[in-house]
Amino acid sequence: MGELASVDRLGPELILLAFAGIILLTDLVVQRRWLVVGSSLLAVGGSLLWAGTLVARDMRGSAFDGLLVVDDFSLFFNFLFAGIAAVVILASIDYSERFRRYQSEYYALILVSAAGMMLLAATVDLIAIFIALELTSISLYVLVALLKDVRSSEAGLKYLLLGAMSTAVTLYGMALLFGLSGSTSLADIGNVVAAANDDTRAALVMAMVFLAAGLGFKMAAVPFQMWVPDVYEGAPTPITAYLSVGSKAAGFAVVMRIFFEALGDGSISGDWSNMFGAIAAISMTVGNVVAISQTNIKRMLGYSSIAQAGYLVVGLAAISAAEGGFSLGASGVIFFLAAYSFTNLGAFVAIIAISNRINSDEIGDYGGMARRAPLLALGLTLCLVSLTGIPPTAGFIAKVYIFNAAVQSDLVWLVIVGVLNSVVSAYYYLRVVLQMYLEAPASEERVPAGPSLGLALVIASGGILFIGILPFPLLEVSETAARVFGS
Repeated sequence: MGELASVDRLGPELILLAFAGIILLTDLVVQRRWLVVGSSLLAVGGSLLWAGTLVARDMRGSAFDGLLVVDDFSLFFNFLFAGIAAVVILASIDYSERFRRYQSEYYALILVSAAGMMLLAATVDLIAIFIALELTSISLYVLVALLKDVRSSEAGLKYLLLGAMSTAVTLYGMALLFGLSGSTSLADIGNVVAAANDDTRAALVMAMVFLAAGLGFKMAAVPFQMWVPDVYEGAPTPITAYLSVGSKAAGFAVVMRIFFEALGDGSISGDWSNMFGAIAAISMTVGNVVAISQTNIKRMLGYSSIAQAGYLVVGLAAISAAEGGFSLGASGVIFFLAAYSFTNLGAFVAIIAISNRINSDEIGDYGGMARRAPLLALGLTLCLVSLTGIPPTAGFIAKVYIFNAAVQSDLVWLVIVGVLNSVVSAYYYLRVVLQMYLEAPASEERVPAGPSLGLALVIASGGILFIGILPFPLLEVSETAARVFGS
C-alpha cells in the first residue's frame, strides 16, 4: 500500500512522462500534428486534474521512502508548471511549423521538462534533486537548439556548456553538505546545520555559496546570468517564454527547498540573507541598465528577466533576515512567480504572433503595430505595464508584496534599490509601447493572432488583471504554500 500511495502522489508527473512516451511512439506510426498537440494538452489537463484530486483527497505526505514530499508547496508548483506548459503548447501550435520534422520530440520534451520541474519542487533529498535537475535541464538543452539554424545551435551549445558548469558547482555544494552531515536527506542536513559549531561553519558557508552559484544559473540571477541574452535570442520563441518563467520558477522552488529545509536554522541563515541581498541589488541594476540599450525585443526581455530575478531574490533575502519577515517573504516569492508567469508568457505570446508575420524581433519593426494588430498591441502593452509594476496589474501587487516583506525584515535599503530600478525599467518597457502606438507602420498589412495564440494571450491578460484587481485568492494560496517552511 505504501508504494501505491507513493505512485498516487507522483501521479501528475507520471502522467506527463507517460504521455511524452506515447507521443514519441505514436508519431512513428501516425504523423499528425493535431494528434501530437491534442495529446500534449490532454497530458497537461490530466496532470492538473490529478493534482486537484490530491488536494481534494488530502493526499499530502512523503513518497518513496522520503525522497519526495507532496505538500502545499509542491502542489502549488504542480499547478503552476502544468499551466505554464499548457500556455507554451498553445503558443507553439503555429510556430512549430518551423521544425515540422521534430514536432513530436518538441512537445514530448516540453512534457518531460515540466515533469522535471514538478519533481524539483517536491524533492527533499539531494540525489533526487540532482536527478530532477538533470531531467529538466537536458530536455531544455535540446529544445533550445531544435531550430538547428546558426543562432539556435549557438544558443543550445552555450546553454549546454554553462549548464554543465553550473551542475558541477551544484554537485560540489551537495558533496560538502553530504560530507558534513553523512546524509542526503534535507531534514537530516537541517538537524546537523542547527547544531553546527564554529569548526563546521566555514564549510557550511562554502556549501551555501556553491549551491547558490549553481542554482543561480537556473534563476538567471547575477553573476550567473551570462547565458540569458544569447539563449533567449537564439531559442525558438515559445521556448524562450518557457525558459523565462518555467526554468526560473523551478530554480527558485529548489532553492527554497534546500535553503529553508536544510540551511534555514543555525548561525548561517544571516549569511545567506546578506548574500541574497547583494545578489538581488546587483541583478536588478545590471538587468535594467543593460536592457535600456537593447534593440531586439527578445534580448530586452532577456535582460528584463535578470532584473525580475533580482526582485524575486529580494524575497529570499527577506525570508531569512528577520523572524517576522520569514513567512511573508516566502509567500511573496511564490506570489511573484505566479504573477510573473502570466505577465511574461503573455508578452512572449504577443511577440510570437507578431514575429510570425513580420519575421523580425527588432523593436524598430514594431512601429504602428497598434494599427496593424490592435488587440496584440493592447495585450503586449498590458504585459509590459505589469512588468513595470504599474497598477492595476499583477506585477504591481507582486512588487508591493515582496517589497513589504523586505521592509518588515529591515531591508529598507533593498526596497529603495528596487523602487529606483522599477523607475529605470519603465523607460525600456514603455519605449516599446510608444513604438507601437506613436510610430508610423512600415506596412498596412494586418497581423492576425490566430486562435491558439489569441486564446493564450486572453488567458495571460485575464490572469494579469484578475490578480491585479482581486489578489486575495492567490495571496491566500501563496501564504498556505509558504507555511510549509514554518515561520
